[in-house]
Amino acid sequence: MAVEFSPFGRLSDGRPVTAACLTNRAGTSVIVLDYGATIQSLRVPAKDGTLVDVVLGYDSAEEYERSGDYLGATIGRVANRIGGAAFSLNGRRYELAKNDGENHLHGGFCGFDKRFWRMAAQGDSLLCWRTSPDGEENYPGNLEIRVLFSLSEDNRLSISYDADTDADTPLNMTNHSYFNLNGSGSILSHCLQLFAERFCENDAGCLPTGRLLPVEGTAFDFRREKEISADINADDEQLVLAGGYDHNYVLAGRKAAVVCGDRTGIELTVETDLPGVQLYTANMLGERIGKGGRTFGPREAFCLETQLFPNAMNCWGFPSPILHAGEHMHSETVYSFRLR
Repeated sequence: MAVEFSPFGRLSDGRPVTAACLTNRAGTSVIVLDYGATIQSLRVPAKDGTLVDVVLGYDSAEEYERSGDYLGATIGRVANRIGGAAFSLNGRRYELAKNDGENHLHGGFCGFDKRFWRMAAQGDSLLCWRTSPDGEENYPGNLEIRVLFSLSEDNRLSISYDADTDADTPLNMTNHSYFNLNGSGSILSHCLQLFAERFCENDAGCLPTGRLLPVEGTAFDFRREKEISADINADDEQLVLAGGYDHNYVLAGRKAAVVCGDRTGIELTVETDLPGVQLYTANMLGERIGKGGRTFGPREAFCLETQLFPNAMNCWGFPSPILHAGEHMHSETVYSFRLR
């Protein structure tokens, strides 16, 4: 399995963007851009034998530059939200960008999704790496980050994250792919199973309050497979506040979720060593023109962002997101595809 590199246009200031493609013998392929270490395409076999691109994205570099939706991007330093766009660490208060109302979202105005990454083949895998310097988006410490994308012959896409820092810093990385296992149209008929008994309560700004709520007896219970549409419009305050699902689930083990596209028969299983996963049903995704000129919009994709808990810097009892100087961070999330 060779890694093939090709041009992917330029940003508005003329900087070139490069695409790297991994393809296995089944025809499954993934394209990653050096801009944002972004998954631009992920094509997998459907039950009719065709290859279906199961992630949203764009055909040009400038569209990714203009977009604020994080389609397929590597997110950091801290994925999801930090309340009040500030945190205290080692006796010092750090003020961050307020790019989500009064809160900080996905690393700020110029997070990892808007940075260039170096790319190189590492065997049959693709390695992306960069240095996030001390003070970038006002986070402390020089952070060395490596993200490895690996595609197996049995259609398992692994994303592993490694990081080292010379000063204590918050770190919570994820990939923000928007999936549609049918390739297009609403995802409300997708069947979803989530292996979690609790989820994070959100306030009106989609910020976790620190309370963990049981899924039992609520619209948030996906322990048994059901269509995403089943309860998404239920009269539940948490759903009303977010306009649908946009919540962190507390995982019971390594297996996070199983989703199946109703038209293609493509089944996605997500596994991770992280304690949480954000289910987002693209409630606030504005109408866009994406790859191939196809229009997409709200509830035409879902995200399963594996992560530490959002707002962990401000919620006692949440797993700590602090990477200490001299420590090494390693994490892996695997997306496996098969036909049901």
